Amino acid sequence: MDSVMTGERPGLGEAEAVGIARELFGVEADAARDLGSERDRSFMVVDSGGAAVAVLKVSNASEDPEVLDMEAGAALWIAETDPELRVAVPRRARDGELRARWGAHWVRCYDALPGRARSEAAGLSDDALVGWGATDARLARALRGYFHPRAQRVLPWDVSHALTARAMIDDVQDPEARAAVVRVLDAFEQRAVPVWPRLRAQALHADLTLDNVLTDDDGHIIGIVDFGDMSHTTLVADLASVLDSVAVGREPDDILRAARLVLDGYQRHTPLEDDELQVLGVAWAARSALTIAISSWRVAQGLEEQAFAERFNAECLAVIEALEAVGWDDVAAQLGAPRDDRPDQSLQQRRAAAFGPAIDPLFYGDDPIQVVSAQGVWITDATGARLLDAYNNVPCVGHAHPRVTTAIARQSARINTHTRYLHPTAIALSERLAATCPPELDTVFLVNSGSEANDLAWRMATAVTGRRGGLCTDFAYHGITEAIAALSPEGWLDGAGPDHVERWLPDGDATKHAQAIQRLQEERGHALAATILDGVITSDRIDDLDAAYVQQLVAQTHAAGGLYIADEVQAGHGRTGDALWSFTRAGVTPDFVTLGKPMGNGHPVAAVITKSSIAQQLVGHSALFSTFGGNPVSAAAAMAVLDVIEDERVLDRVQRTGHALRTALRAIGHPDVLDVRGAGLAIGVELPSEAHAQAARDRMRQAGVLVGTTGRDSNILKIRPPLAFADEHVALVARVLAAAL
Repeated sequence: MDSVMTGERPGLGEAEAVGIARELFGVEADAARDLGSERDRSFMVVDSGGAAVAVLKVSNASEDPEVLDMEAGAALWIAETDPELRVAVPRRARDGELRARWGAHWVRCYDALPGRARSEAAGLSDDALVGWGATDARLARALRGYFHPRAQRVLPWDVSHALTARAMIDDVQDPEARAAVVRVLDAFEQRAVPVWPRLRAQALHADLTLDNVLTDDDGHIIGIVDFGDMSHTTLVADLASVLDSVAVGREPDDILRAARLVLDGYQRHTPLEDDELQVLGVAWAARSALTIAISSWRVAQGLEEQAFAERFNAECLAVIEALEAVGWDDVAAQLGAPRDDRPDQSLQQRRAAAFGPAIDPLFYGDDPIQVVSAQGVWITDATGARLLDAYNNVPCVGHAHPRVTTAIARQSARINTHTRYLHPTAIALSERLAATCPPELDTVFLVNSGSEANDLAWRMATAVTGRRGGLCTDFAYHGITEAIAALSPEGWLDGAGPDHVERWLPDGDATKHAQAIQRLQEERGHALAATILDGVITSDRIDDLDAAYVQQLVAQTHAAGGLYIADEVQAGHGRTGDALWSFTRAGVTPDFVTLGKPMGNGHPVAAVITKSSIAQQLVGHSALFSTFGGNPVSAAAAMAVLDVIEDERVLDRVQRTGHALRTALRAIGHPDVLDVRGAGLAIGVELPSEAHAQAARDRMRQAGVLVGTTGRDSNILKIRPPLAFADEHVALVARVLAAAL
């Protein structure tokens, strides 16, 4: 135990305090009031009217003067780095120093701040609780750059050293309280100690409690008055002291709710990491256990009268029992930590009940994947197995890319709203997208999904042409809105398509497209409004379409009076490797370019790029607006994706790995491999039947590689990984497919 905790408190009265303040610091006062202190003596010196003049602190004779200098330096540092934090600042003595000698004791004088002392925790409003968290975070941020060698010390109240309280357990006389302290220390040792060395730590106040702050009438902190327990410790230990203080006297079912409000305020300034949130609950309980243990020890040592020393013990025990009743895992989850990701056999049944019978079935229905996390091209499931993701194009530049996740978090913490207010990111994004296209494509509409983008393009095409006829490939998929589902034969499960839509087989023979236009007009009575094409025909077969073929499709569409929609949701953002957009490699200029899933690396953002000459025709006829299309957070995600594609030279990597993967797959030489085709990292492996493809897909999953199936006959393996797919993954996919076959 620190000798200060056992040293005798300075023996002086209120009258002496007035004289000391005058003699050593030149403070004129008429009276003093003892403020109470655990190990020192603190006095408020006041004038004749009772108004506060200053606070005099007479330290225990065992106190290290360098520690006192550290505390004074911290207050001065905060006053400089965050002046809006009302911190009691030390005054200088007559000799110019921050402390003066009085017998065996050091004396300091601090400014007196306005406010109420020792508010009732249970009386703090919800708004005040949020403010407490915000103040604690700001206090920590203000101290980030502060260093003092004496901050590295062991204090009994610091949760970082909670296990030292085991030596005090026998002093806890109440058997119920003693058992609770033991349980909490055991839980802390099991759950927190292994994680503690990697938690963020710095010089911190470490004791922002009701005893050490001044509040206004509503409970908001307006003054911070005591740095006596500051040390170099973890953010968790610092925050645990706040939670411990504001929980006192609350009903059990209100304790965690109040804590979450404190964390809301804290994380407006400093988001907590997963490890910190995982151990915060048990650290909070450890702080309550320390109150019980230390107070009992002080009584046993004869340092304090029992009733006074143990005045908070019953309430601390109530907090511990309330948290234990919830369970440590659930406490962590309720405070914001990621929930337990163990396999849950009930999820499949719950999904079916919640989503209903019409929802698309799960992949690997007999043994579905319960996903937990992902990084780059790897997905981790609930069993801890890592699966190579060779299927998902949504995380375009890789799962959880730090550039994108950081952009989302930072912007989300600032503002997120619609584009009827000016914000530079959506405008810059639109300018940047337009710059990647031919000059005619100069107008950008930001929306939320590929379906919405295609729906908007179709709506504009029909409005401009005055027609209703649509052309799509034989087994295309373009989205889920009513208008776009009509152009998505993959979803026509009953085989019946709408009267105003005609299909063509995208096998490289452009006459089939021309014949489809003719059928649409002559047999169905609908003039062509638009042709829509996925540049790698993902749902039909996956293929590398010949540029001349695509040029013919565009020419035939325009000759028939229709407009051409290049659906780049699957083929865009560098998927083909030789260009950002698949229409670029075909040498055509679409009337509309639609973007979706990959644009925000999974964050909901999409776009339609079109010609101002087309948009102009809608003026006065139709208002085009998506409430959250292009919101600042989504725009930040989309900008980050484009940055990564440039900085990581993604197009070069896609060309290299795509060519290597197609070569490796062809080299398998298995008779069931009828064809390997595609462009960049959009690759189809044609097998004899649906049964062959499903069996190969499922066996590859068991070996740790995820692929899909596609095509009208579902006999084509769809290999379409995130563009973080690299050279080292090529051999793995080829080896696993060969073994599966």
